[in-house]
Amino acid sequence: MTEALKAVRITEHVYWVGAIDWAIRNFHGYKTSQGTTYNAFLIIGDKITLIDTVKAPFKDELLSRISSVIDPNKIDYIVSNHSEMDHTGCLPGFIHTLKPEKVFASKMGAKALLQHFGLKEIEAVADGQTLSLGNLNLTFTETRMLHWPDSMFTYLEEDKILFSQDAFGMHLASGKRFIDEVGDWESEAAKYYANILLPFSPMVTGLLAKVSKMNLPIEIIAPDHGPIFRKDLDRIIGLYAKWARQDPTTKAVIVFDTMWQSTAKMAAAICDGLVEGGAETKVIPLDAGHRSDVAAEILDAGALIVGSPTMNNNIFPPVADVLTYLKGLKPRNIIGAAFGSYGWSGEGVKQIEEFFDAMKIEKVCGGLNVQYVPTSADLEKCRAQGLQIAQRLKDIAAGTLPFKK
Repeated sequence: MTEALKAVRITEHVYWVGAIDWAIRNFHGYKTSQGTTYNAFLIIGDKITLIDTVKAPFKDELLSRISSVIDPNKIDYIVSNHSEMDHTGCLPGFIHTLKPEKVFASKMGAKALLQHFGLKEIEAVADGQTLSLGNLNLTFTETRMLHWPDSMFTYLEEDKILFSQDAFGMHLASGKRFIDEVGDWESEAAKYYANILLPFSPMVTGLLAKVSKMNLPIEIIAPDHGPIFRKDLDRIIGLYAKWARQDPTTKAVIVFDTMWQSTAKMAAAICDGLVEGGAETKVIPLDAGHRSDVAAEILDAGALIVGSPTMNNNIFPPVADVLTYLKGLKPRNIIGAAFGSYGWSGEGVKQIEEFFDAMKIEKVCGGLNVQYVPTSADLEKCRAQGLQIAQRLKDIAAGTLPFKK
């Protein structure tokens, strides 16, 4: 066991006993440039309760932090809010060695834990069910598809804590446990939402309404990744409401890759037109950008402009990677345009537009396809396209043009 790692007290009855993963840089395709945490929480009630575990390699870190408060063998209950393995990797071993009295999960969670690990001893709880810890009380709220079918929240009434599993989290490794200690956090929260929760935005809107109707006095939000919110609760909830609405803005994001700089020259000319037209513009060359950064940038955008050369009758592989990833995230706040260069066949632009069609993204103008090196006339067309898109974004923002999500 890792020695001398300490728990952090959150409230009168609750300790953070999680693990810090400083090294992780890839989380199922999401680039985690600042690492992450796997948060677990120990409730010291008449029935000592552990909320979630951690990723399997961090078992000793979790045990050490628990041991700084109590003998782990005194844990009576374990609650699994989410069955993904970064939160349940230690669960089978904990059940085997600690032999808790009961382990709780949602109905779908019990099913998932059986399928993942063969765990048959999980007690399923219903949406809205309460659990007495003797002197303390937990309430469970199902949050299906936020972001797995099994997901749920747990609320500790006496300490007014919402254990929100993956909601309101972020991938941010830090020695600080609270959001007010880490400085600027909004960009990491936005990146997390864009890459994890964006496809489920309608459910996020519904969940926020559901929690509001429950009228729970929440003073702390404790997610399973990143810092704990003891301040700025209204801010993060407001951001989730905004991100879930997916309202288009006047920001345009240009994403491209290039072989011999022809597509790059087109991207620069489109950018010039966008800037001249008054659009906030972000350019992401894919040899210096990552799919998860693209997702984060389009969260508060209104247009996605994608460029690719054609190679072997196909879209360039890094561009195909990004578009495949974005297709799964289902953004609803953007219009689209395609551009590219080719040597002898030129299918790349058409294939980008096919992605837009599959994603139900309106194509704001015809694709620009240039053979070999763009001429001055070609670049002027690119610049004009940028101006056209900027004007379209302004018109959408002003309400003079309809926008269908």
